[in-house]
Amino acid sequence: MPRTLLAFSLACALSPALAAPAADTTTGDTTPPSPPQVRELGTVDVSAALDLSRNALSPDTGSSQYVIDRQSIAQLPLGASTPVNQVLLQAPGVVQDSYGGLHVRGDHGNLQYRINGVIVPESIAGFGQTLDARAVQSMTLLDGALPAQYGLRTAAVVDITTRSGHQLGNGGSVGLTGGSLGTLNPNLALWGSNDRWSGFFTANYLESDAGIENPTASRTPIHDHTSQLKSFGDVSYLVDADTRLSLLFGTANNRFEIPDVPGQSPQFGYLDRTDFDSSLLDARQREDTRFGVLALQGRLGRSDYQVSLGQRYTDLEYTPDRVGELMFNGVASDVTRRNRASTLQADFATPLGDVHTLRYGLYGSFERSGSGNDAWVFPVDAEGGQASTTPLEIRDANRLTARTWSAYVQDEWSLGEAWTLNLGLRGDRYQLDRTESQLSPRVGLVWQATGNTVVHAGYARYFTPPATEMITSENIARFDGTTNAVPDLGNNTPLAERSDYFDAGVQQTLGAWTLGVDAYYRKVRRLQDEGQFGSALVYSTFNLARGRVKGVEFTLDYRAGPLSTYFNLAASQAVGKGIITSQYNFDPNDLAYIADHYVHLDHDQTLAASGGISYALGERTRLGADYLFGSGMRRDGEVPNGDHLPAYFQLNLSVAHDFTAGRLGDLHAQLAVLNALDRSYALRDGSGIGVGAPQFGPRRGVYLSLQKDF
Repeated sequence: MPRTLLAFSLACALSPALAAPAADTTTGDTTPPSPPQVRELGTVDVSAALDLSRNALSPDTGSSQYVIDRQSIAQLPLGASTPVNQVLLQAPGVVQDSYGGLHVRGDHGNLQYRINGVIVPESIAGFGQTLDARAVQSMTLLDGALPAQYGLRTAAVVDITTRSGHQLGNGGSVGLTGGSLGTLNPNLALWGSNDRWSGFFTANYLESDAGIENPTASRTPIHDHTSQLKSFGDVSYLVDADTRLSLLFGTANNRFEIPDVPGQSPQFGYLDRTDFDSSLLDARQREDTRFGVLALQGRLGRSDYQVSLGQRYTDLEYTPDRVGELMFNGVASDVTRRNRASTLQADFATPLGDVHTLRYGLYGSFERSGSGNDAWVFPVDAEGGQASTTPLEIRDANRLTARTWSAYVQDEWSLGEAWTLNLGLRGDRYQLDRTESQLSPRVGLVWQATGNTVVHAGYARYFTPPATEMITSENIARFDGTTNAVPDLGNNTPLAERSDYFDAGVQQTLGAWTLGVDAYYRKVRRLQDEGQFGSALVYSTFNLARGRVKGVEFTLDYRAGPLSTYFNLAASQAVGKGIITSQYNFDPNDLAYIADHYVHLDHDQTLAASGGISYALGERTRLGADYLFGSGMRRDGEVPNGDHLPAYFQLNLSVAHDFTAGRLGDLHAQLAVLNALDRSYALRDGSGIGVGAPQFGPRRGVYLSLQKDF
């Protein structure tokens, strides 16, 4: 609440800056100074005041938060060239997976991204990243028992504040990163402001011969080229001192070759062919994403608000090597998935007296989704053996419409100077093949025990709809009598997940040191998970009847003078029992065992740690190092997911220096060595529930970045 009232008073005090000239109190002269100076000063200050008001719409009462600012991003080995998913690996409880995936606190994906307080509709799961770290001013990872305004995707909320032309002035930046495995990454950013207008734009192109994780331990993957083009923009207009209109937009065009594993033996004949070199397979995946959001932020009386309309379109296509995949897998599927989501979001905050702040709002999403599968298969005989070497073509497709509506209300209540209580209620309704809904109470408590000690605790009930996709019995029946036949148990539509989440933690500041400990427990019904089933590298959703997720996190941060360092350690366990949807993807023996026993989820990792250190040698040189550690994700043992892969440790080193390059002026150079010890480690070995192929971490790579601001 104090932050809200500060925003109100600051905005009111600065309101005349856009409307009237300032008088000279020394001479009494009311002649205004030159208009450009007054207007520029006023728009910068009013923009900052509106940023404070927007922040007041999004409390973190009772939840856990970890902030990654622009300085922290710059100190990473690759600096701002680091993909956003790898930036998030700095945070506690975040575990890396194959295909660029992340798991936060034992959840599979289920991340929500917000830009300047606005929800960006999720894309179809793929390999590529949509957002660019060069556009980020700060990034906050919120997890735990979230307030009522956060729903649907709740493993964690990635709340991004973008850079702004009002704060940066007029200018830009151009740069290039290049290095191992044919990596080439030019980038361009432009920013500026003119009176009430401001804008920030960034674009970058990436080309590399290591687009997806290598399925072998070799230094150089086979057939793994990628080209990726991304752009982002933020244009805003100050309507007046209390109102701002903003347009956010972004694009991503990503192309991937699917890496090959040499030395494989075909399982099927194709016409008169019996042999195929597996290192020559030519499968590819294309991923295109577009999003745009128009947001109006302002004040009505004493209430802050932000209302936005958004749309996101995603188009994904997997193109197989038809002959090769038929011979190795018995099926070659050209898979397409398209999804267009239109959204409405409205958030309000109203102070009620001196001790209450009422927050309320709504969210709506309308999705149209289409999927296609142009599959080639072989016929089989009664015993399941190949009956003919001449393939058959089978086409199937789905068109779906999903609707989501959510509303929330919550009260932030100041109980004296040391205690803050946040009570909330959220309602969600999701409609696809069936309609599901839930009322979700939330409660969060923060105790400022001392000036340096903060304790928080919370409870949240969560409702998580499945991804908008569905396989019907008709689709499954089309493949009867072929090499792609699967059993149909009738439960083919994923269900919404429902869970109870408990979280508590303490944060202590000791001079330049900040220490934190957080513990959580989640009890889940209809636990959602995803797997890569079949040859197409596209995820599909399934449910387990029950699940339990628990863990504890420790964080440490130090910043003083030229030295900064961080350390995170997380221990967790995620288990589930009874697969109740999409059983056609699973081995019958695995289904029978999991029906009566809790098993580890495939992405469960007992221990995960990350850390880094950065030291400035004067004003122009900085040395850095960071690392990732994991105890290994699950693989099959005597039972499904009954074993885990070996632990891994990846060390990255960097040195950065600002040169003076003649007429060019200052030039920033940064040299990075990733996996400096060149340790080969497996993220996956191809076994486990929903795991389709092995993937290995990157081998040693050397990269040089050059960046010039203008």
